[in-house]
Amino acid sequence: MYLNPKIEQRVVQAILWVFTLATVFILFFIIFYILHKGLPVLSYNFLTTNPLDMGKSGGIYSTIIGTIALTIMSLLIATPLGVGTAIYLTEYTRESRITRVIRFGSECLSGIPSIIFGLFGFILFVTKLKMGWSILSGGLTLAFMLLPTIIRTSEEAIKSVPYNLHEVSYSLGSTQWQTVTKVVLPSALPGILTGVILSVGRSVGETAAVIFTAGSALRMPTSLFSSSRTMAVHFFILAREGISMPNAYGTAAVLIITILIINIIAYRLMHKFIKKYS
Repeated sequence: MYLNPKIEQRVVQAILWVFTLATVFILFFIIFYILHKGLPVLSYNFLTTNPLDMGKSGGIYSTIIGTIALTIMSLLIATPLGVGTAIYLTEYTRESRITRVIRFGSECLSGIPSIIFGLFGFILFVTKLKMGWSILSGGLTLAFMLLPTIIRTSEEAIKSVPYNLHEVSYSLGSTQWQTVTKVVLPSALPGILTGVILSVGRSVGETAAVIFTAGSALRMPTSLFSSSRTMAVHFFILAREGISMPNAYGTAAVLIITILIINIIAYRLMHKFIKKYS
């Protein structure tokens, strides 16, 4: 049956609007439900006291510190490796079998389940290297998980920089490294920052890999070799064991708010850099 092109266009547009509204509705429903259950639990004491009685009482202060420590550790390792790999693939080598192998490896890393990363980190860092359940073991494991995201987004961001900027820089006598650091990276910074922020969101919400490597100790971490429990792991344990659902919802609310703040900051920074370098 033949449809009028205008009617067909309206039908397709209506279907796409329905899909978009459904996606937005699911997002807001999840956020509203978690905040509705969790916000009444939040208080100054809840955020500034350590968990007591296996999480039945007390707050989540030590889990907040553990989450921040693990995230910073993983980013300090993954960001230089990921951005450096992207620079090498785009600026210092031509398309070849080696670059295809590197890209294939990074794509394979992105498809590995987090529980496999956790088992790998447990065997290598916790057992073989004798780091124990610690922030260092968890940070190294999370860094391997974040590498594919940072590499891929950084590579695409660098590729999006117009090549005539390279030519202008070279014509002025700049070296390749000067061109990369003074021209390419500032222009690609919004895209690179996007990948780093996405990695922060993943590391904050990770559970399986963290349980196997960083452990789930409720005490305050005092060094890189201290075991620590993140907010995501704390929420998982409280909900799975039925220890305290109010505290579990409160922890989930803090996670949701944290991720929203991270995304808002990333959005602002991206537009600030886009305006600066456009």
